[in-house]
Formats: sequence, structure tokens, C-alpha cells
Amino acid sequence: MRAALAVFTGLLLAALAACSPLRIIDDLTPKDTFKRVEGVAYGDDPRQKLDVYLPLKPLPATPVVVFFYGGSWNSGDRGDYRFVGEALASRGIIAVVADYRLYPQVRYPSFLEDGAKAVAWTHRHIGQYGGDAHRLFLMGHSSGAYNASMLALDPRLLNAVGLAPSDIRGWIGLAGPYDFLPIENKDVKPVFFFPNSPPDSQPINHVAKGAPPALLIASSSDNLVNPQRNTAGLAQKLRDNGVPVEEFYYSRTNHQTLVATLSKPLKWLAPVIEDVTGFIQSTQ
Repeated sequence: MRAALAVFTGLLLAALAACSPLRIIDDLTPKDTFKRVEGVAYGDDPRQKLDVYLPLKPLPATPVVVFFYGGSWNSGDRGDYRFVGEALASRGIIAVVADYRLYPQVRYPSFLEDGAKAVAWTHRHIGQYGGDAHRLFLMGHSSGAYNASMLALDPRLLNAVGLAPSDIRGWIGLAGPYDFLPIENKDVKPVFFFPNSPPDSQPINHVAKGAPPALLIASSSDNLVNPQRNTAGLAQKLRDNGVPVEEFYYSRTNHQTLVATLSKPLKWLAPVIEDVTGFIQSTQ
């Protein structure tokens, strides 16, 4: 059995590397463990839409997670992340997976403004779906983790939609870039106006006392986003400011497969979903 699992996992990881990101994982996601409401508009642009994943067995005072995917702010589609919605909804948590505008349509900070609008929609309407707006969490992977961190740490973004970081119970970052100036990734440079990238675009520069609690997870061998500079650096600055933070590093994952461990076929690589659900359930 173990040998068969190893062969299957090897083939799956090879397929992930060779095709559209995470599409195969999504195709293997169960379809009977949640209900989904698709294509809800939170703005006027075609990219300003979200999907809501509802548990079949909600937790008491059902918590809500707004999830932002990665893609260097250049690519991504909420339809590829059904496995994230399933992972959370099957554990009693409502998941909101949001699209947002990408480069070259927009640059910083427009995609963050989209994220703020998606959070505002969730805060105002999630009660209609059985969710508790007072147990609202943000979560993201890679550039999506950046989006979640900025929304949690830079009060200007949520203030613009009538909310504040205090309306967020906590946030979760998977392999996030939180301190990446000067920019080295050629795909990211134009997104942040390189070489004139604004310092206030960096999450680490917005850490302050009273920020929402954080759960930061990274792969030890991440060759795309340095985990020591970004995850460990932000965790230390949060601690220095008295902000509750947990951090975990996993050796059997890389930048991409870290989020893929939320799927059933790859969850054995790292207990990320257990970390996430534990954080949500314990954060008061």
C-alpha cells in the first residue's frame, strides 16, 4: 500500500509540474462534502466574483475564511481552488474563494482594493449563508498570502470599505512574500512599479500592536519565496509588537505543493489543514 501511494504521489507531483497549476488536484477533489454557491459578484468587474463553500455539517457559530490564491498577481482563477473550499467546508468552516483583478489590467494596490471589497461583501452577507461575521479569517497562498497579510496589517485597505483590521479574527499565510524589496522576480517587477516600488507595499512595514493574530506556514526548501526572510522575519516582527503568531515549516513540501497539501491526495505531505483548523478553532 505504501509503495502504491508513493508511486501515485510521484505521478501526481510530476503532473502538477507539467500542467496547469493545481488543476489535476482539483479534479480529484470530492464533490459531495460541501455545497457551493458560484460566481457571486462583489463588484462590477468580471474578475470581481467569488465562490462560497458551505459545510454540510457547520460548526457552532460557523467561522468563515476568505481565501486568496497565488500566481504572482499575474494569473489565477478561483475555479482551480475547489480543493481549498472542500478542505475547509468538509471541516465545518465556510470558505469564500475570491477572484481579483490581475496585472496587466491593474497594478498595486488595485488588487488589494479588490480583496478589501471581497472581505467587505463577506462581512456584510455571510450571515445569509449561516456564517458568523465575527469569526472572519483571511487566508492566502504565495501572492495571495501577501494579499491577506496586507488586508490584516495595513488599516487603510479595510478602512476604505468601512471595516478595520479588528474586524478580522485572524489571518493565515502560506509561503507568503512579506518583505521582498528590491524585487528580483521579473514577472512581479511591473506589478509594483520597479525600480520605484513603494516601501509601503511591504507587509512587514505595517506591523503594529493590536494587529490580528497570525498563523504563518512555509516550506523549508522554498526556492521562490525565502522562508527565513519572509515568514520568519514577519513572525519575529509580529512577536516584537506583541501580536500572537504561530509558525510552522515543513520539509516535504515546496512552494507550490504547500497549498496542495490541503487536498486529500497530498495532505500526508504536511499537516497544513490541521494547523489551519486548529488555529481557527483556538483563536478567540
